Amino acid sequence: MKNITDSFVSLEHWPSAGSFEFNTDILATNPINLSVVLGVLIFFGKGVCASCVFQELKDLLDKRKQRILSTIRNSEELRRGAIEQLEKARARLRKVEMEAYEYRMNGYSEIEREKVNLINATCDSLERLENYKNETLYFEQQRAINQVRQQVFQQALQRALGTINSCLTSKLHFRAISVNIGILGSVEEITY
Repeated sequence: MKNITDSFVSLEHWPSAGSFEFNTDILATNPINLSVVLGVLIFFGKGVCASCVFQELKDLLDKRKQRILSTIRNSEELRRGAIEQLEKARARLRKVEMEAYEYRMNGYSEIEREKVNLINATCDSLERLENYKNETLYFEQQRAINQVRQQVFQQALQRALGTINSCLTSKLHFRAISVNIGILGSVEEITY
């Protein structure tokens, strides 16, 4: 029990993943809700099978890894296509340069502008493809992190609710209802 609470106490020392951070401003958080959630997780998390959770997380992360690797492969194919376009553009550039030599007396400046435009367009295309690859990788990583977080939270809540439901006997349930009826009766007397 002490190890579990120690791990929650030292959460602020863990490195943050992406945009996930702890809010240390006590006025901007609700300490009562946080303490209730942590208490429920600590108390009812005793029966959680850590190896089951880690196996499910490992499977999920493996699937995410495969998706990210396929995205990287697709990006690499796009990069290869861009390199082929660059080679074609270089061949065209060599052709333009040969024509420029022939037409240097008549219109050297116009050919030079075409050369610069061609290089700039090719560089812009390569830069856009690289940006697209990086954005796709970042998006996939963030989506994987968010899905892992959601699944871990849902599993913890389901196990906590299962533990709570298994602990409620009919006698305890009847007692809780009686206490709540008593509280409502005293509130009704105060309001009149």
